[in-house]
Amino acid sequence: MNLDPSQITDYASTFTKVLIDYSPKLISAFLILFAGLYVIRLINRFIRTIMVKRDLDPTLTKFLADILLWVLRVLLFVSFISKLGIETSSFVAILGAMGLAVGLSLQGSLSNFAGGMLIIVFKPFKVGHSIEAQGVSGTVSEIQIFVTKLITANNQTIFVPNGSLSNGTIINYSLQGSRRLDLTISISYDTDIKKAKDIITAVLNQNPKVLKTPSFEVSVKNLTDNSIQLAVRPWVINEDFGIVYAETLENCKLAFDTAGIIIQPFVKEMSQSNA
Repeated sequence: MNLDPSQITDYASTFTKVLIDYSPKLISAFLILFAGLYVIRLINRFIRTIMVKRDLDPTLTKFLADILLWVLRVLLFVSFISKLGIETSSFVAILGAMGLAVGLSLQGSLSNFAGGMLIIVFKPFKVGHSIEAQGVSGTVSEIQIFVTKLITANNQTIFVPNGSLSNGTIINYSLQGSRRLDLTISISYDTDIKKAKDIITAVLNQNPKVLKTPSFEVSVKNLTDNSIQLAVRPWVINEDFGIVYAETLENCKLAFDTAGIIIQPFVKEMSQSNA
């Protein structure tokens, strides 16, 4: 196809005219783009610094900073194409539909993510705390975005979803620094109660791991058909809970053997309906 030189001149003239008319929009759009990228980088750095100063979890800090970064970039891109004169209403509608679809498909994950943020911000427990929640107990090993990792006493790893964890009851055994043991020792009705209590009191006083304040308690808990139940409630620091529990039972048994006191086995009483 042969073009007439006059046609080429007309095309060039038209292109030059369109370029001149459109160049202000093009220049301003790219200025907005480059300035926006620079400002977004500054905002992202500022937000990261604030979250680090507030001692937020590093994983959560990075995740939130990345989300903010991409949200700002999407808004900047919409502003960029809008400045070029491109219709953005359809583009925004598509983004909204995609966001709704992703939100519905990841509903459970988003719940766990929100729960993880609540745990990290409000800190009902920290790494290293011993907790009980959702029917499991253990030491908190790691607080992740979607799950919390617990290590049990027998070295099993349990992953608890943060959504259910943040919405349920949490027992934190480490928050107060000390705990009370709740032991029950059963003796026969032939046993001198005062003598048995004095022996248990002596055992607790001889254990240096038992705290003096708050003071321990030894009292009658219950009178059953076949035994007298004594409540033994010493206070210990969290780290000594397990060992004092075992030592108290062992030392009370040895002291009772020396004194000739027999520990009565606990027999569960049958209900009237089972009689």
